[in-house]
Amino acid sequence: MRIAMNGVTGRMGYRQHLVRSLLAIREQGGLDLGDGTVLWPEPLLVGRREHALKEIAEHHGLDPVADVSTDLDAVLADDGVDIYFDAQVTAAREEAIKKAVAAGKHIYTEKPTATGLEGALELARLAQAAGVKHGVVQDKIFLPGLLKLKRLIDGGFFGRILSVRGEFGYWVFEGDWQSAQRPSWNYRSEDGGGIVVDMFPHWDYVLNELFGAVRTVQAQAITHIPTRWDERGKPYEATADDAAYGIFQLEGGAIAQINSSWAVRVGRDELVEFQVDGTEGSAVAGLRNCRAQHRSATPKPVWNPDLPATESFRDQWQQVPDNEEFDNGFKAQWELFLRHVALDEPWRWDLLAGARGVQLAELGLKSSAEGRRLDVPELSL
Repeated sequence: MRIAMNGVTGRMGYRQHLVRSLLAIREQGGLDLGDGTVLWPEPLLVGRREHALKEIAEHHGLDPVADVSTDLDAVLADDGVDIYFDAQVTAAREEAIKKAVAAGKHIYTEKPTATGLEGALELARLAQAAGVKHGVVQDKIFLPGLLKLKRLIDGGFFGRILSVRGEFGYWVFEGDWQSAQRPSWNYRSEDGGGIVVDMFPHWDYVLNELFGAVRTVQAQAITHIPTRWDERGKPYEATADDAAYGIFQLEGGAIAQINSSWAVRVGRDELVEFQVDGTEGSAVAGLRNCRAQHRSATPKPVWNPDLPATESFRDQWQQVPDNEEFDNGFKAQWELFLRHVALDEPWRWDLLAGARGVQLAELGLKSSAEGRRLDVPELSL
């Protein structure tokens, strides 16, 4: 199966989607479809920097001529290409996906799917009308920590879930005396940057998949670091938010609070953690680990600021066991999408789901600008 991959010179497109997903599937001998056939993914690297694309191709045993192109229109006109994948900067994504849909290609794309809700909904409508299969990367629900958390939820561990508290982020260096870990466009709103646009689509599907649909949002977005230095070492004004503090009311009544920041130093066990509290138990899940505390094993702390703590609160939690081998989350979802395309197996993470993430980001920014809580309407095509 030929897959045009646009944006593999970027960090996410290269590491997670090319190397750790499609090339990893090839390394394992292809994707066994279970009917005696094996699907063999054939990446076609697309982008503007031919030299960088050829370097990647040569490094990973791909053909630097046949498997590389800087002409997206020619790639989409090729009947041998089955899937178009997009990991470009957000501002370039919408137009490219429109072209791919018009060419009859199946679509798999990173988030956000567009720079605004209307554009995201239009992509979903166009794909549906064209009859192509379409999917949006929703990788975090495939992480080991959240899979363990989902196991607790499905097993009724929590009873009635009361609240979810999420902490995400790390210190992204400004770029002057140490290089930044993220590209400079992330901090320019005119280029589609901002942590709300980047992370609220993630929080939408995490909350929706695990706890219930988001019904209201109240957010405060802010730019804590107003000046940063770009890849050439030149200072620039950060016009996009680098931190956001959100409160989400979920279907069923639970409340989620999630802090997202690129201007925070990590005092957690992992870069993202979610604490879930319920009537029967609580759990804290990160990227890989999950620990739980059942009602019957909950200690009885007493507030007394005059005495030092005599016990470790972390030691009062029990690790949730793996019980299975966990694959890379991006690769796991790629395999499901390839099976969806090849065998028409069920799939729910489509462009409409992607539009919901764009909607939450848009409403989050509006809530911050207007200083009020906003309803999150249900979307339909």
